[in-house]
Amino acid sequence: MAKIAIDARELTSSTGRYVERLLHYLQEIDKSNTYVVLLRPQDIDKWKATNPNFSSLACPYKEFTFSEQMGYRHFLKKLHVDLVHFAMVQQPLLYFGKHVTTMHDLTTTRFSNPAKNKVIYFFKQQVYKYVNWYVPRTSKAIITPTEFVKKDVAQFSKIKESKIVVTHEAADEIREAIEPIKSLQAKPFIFYVGRPQPHKNLGRLLEAFAILKKSNPDLLLVLAGRKDAVYDSFLKQAEKLGIDGSVVFTGYVTEGQLKWLYRGCKAYVFPSLSEGFGLPGLEAMVHHAPVVSSDATCLPEVYGDAAWYFNPLDVHDIARSISEVLKNTELRKDLIRRGVKQASKYSWKKMAEETLEVYEKALKK
Repeated sequence: MAKIAIDARELTSSTGRYVERLLHYLQEIDKSNTYVVLLRPQDIDKWKATNPNFSSLACPYKEFTFSEQMGYRHFLKKLHVDLVHFAMVQQPLLYFGKHVTTMHDLTTTRFSNPAKNKVIYFFKQQVYKYVNWYVPRTSKAIITPTEFVKKDVAQFSKIKESKIVVTHEAADEIREAIEPIKSLQAKPFIFYVGRPQPHKNLGRLLEAFAILKKSNPDLLLVLAGRKDAVYDSFLKQAEKLGIDGSVVFTGYVTEGQLKWLYRGCKAYVFPSLSEGFGLPGLEAMVHHAPVVSSDATCLPEVYGDAAWYFNPLDVHDIARSISEVLKNTELRKDLIRRGVKQASKYSWKKMAEETLEVYEKALKK
């Protein structure tokens, strides 16, 4: 029986779904090993163990800080665990105990963030690149969500692919009751949900939508997600394109509202330039939304023949692809059918089982 620590500091972040589902199913399948789940102090009450072999512990070390590099390192050494699973690349670089690391993608190494100070962000990005190069060397194994990321990490970090294990993520049906958004009821709309970083490619989606409006005057574009300075820039772009009256920025939506948006949209559009897995598109498929997607990075691998693809760098191709789905009822029905089938191929439980296998192999090294 081994003692394993899982770094769950990102539980409430955008990657939190991964670690939350991992913990949920590990508690079901592993009755032998003991686990210590490391959470930020403010999140300590947001996760409760259901297996007596699992416990939680406050971990007050923020990512990419000096305290993480020194304080967190000593914190881990005092735990006397047999293995640590870092569920993200951020970790104390001088921790040499046995550990495995999940690397979700290399997007941050390649794209800037306009909401941040350019000079400071550039410096941080160089540090981040080094971390992504260094961590695969000290980890006993690397876990990635797709084959695309596996090959990308191997090439970037110059390590053998045999050290990297792919554990696909999955999408769950939202259990909350549908909660309609009254201002959108009975109106035709296409939909996107997510953060507005540059690699999400929302600027080109707005340009493509401006083209679509010429032949679809009643169509709305709904963009869901917390509003910030970057979203404000897209609002200004919509005004310049003359489509601001047809672009709806919802801000934060509840789970019930998100379910309604998936079910009610004419198409879920995912224009991203770079993804590690592309969970929103798969979640859209679970909720019977036809998916129109970028053909970049891992997305064709995850969505298979269940999405209608476009070149994300070509606004006319984006508009063409969306238009074809809007006009062709049979195509929409076929995409919905294929989407439900494709999404059913993925399982969080299987992901947890495969992760446990990674632990067992790492413990023997």
